[in-house]
Amino acid sequence: MCEAAASVMSKKNQDIIRVFLIDHHPVVREGVRACLTGQGGFSLVGEASDDKEALRKLRKAAPEIVILDVNLPGLDGGRLVRQLTQTVPGVKIIVFSIHASQEYAGLMARHGAHGFVAKDQPIARLVEAIRRVRKGGLFFPAGTADASLVPDASPSDPALTTRELEVLSLIVEGLANKEVGRKLGISVRTAETHRQHLIRKLGINSVSGLTKYAIQHGLTALG
Repeated sequence: MCEAAASVMSKKNQDIIRVFLIDHHPVVREGVRACLTGQGGFSLVGEASDDKEALRKLRKAAPEIVILDVNLPGLDGGRLVRQLTQTVPGVKIIVFSIHASQEYAGLMARHGAHGFVAKDQPIARLVEAIRRVRKGGLFFPAGTADASLVPDASPSDPALTTRELEVLSLIVEGLANKEVGRKLGISVRTAETHRQHLIRKLGINSVSGLTKYAIQHGLTALG
């Protein structure tokens, strides 16, 4: 009888999905924590507010799924996705982001993410993403190019980095370099450097031109 009970308990534990959450907003972490706890079938094995804390805790926590806000201040989200998969081999990353464009989701896929959920989506979408990814599937917005979901696929030209896409979205909102820097946790000089990279790569040297490009490529809600 004890062996049968132990077998049932072992099977139950195997069905529980081990999740680690990385987000620098305490309110977001609290909301996700409450949702997963209320759903059942999930174990939140750790939380972190920045990359250093996450890397310190991840190996010990041994999660199956990492929910990652790639917009941590001062960091390149794509680079962090790659770093996390190297730190915990076999872990699956679901990006949880304020950026909702298909191009941004595709970029995260090329960096190795297994799923992408925008923060303006119902929390049920995040739960659905966790379950699908845990089963071996991928979870990306409808319309995300299939080629983006092939590991190591080459991005289309011009290839914008994660940070450049973030800077572009803020420029389109009308933010100056100082405001962009404050939003992203980078210096004014670095914000200006990213702006110059955008101008050079896209061949566009006006805010109106950058806005038009962003609308055409689904990088802003203005379109």
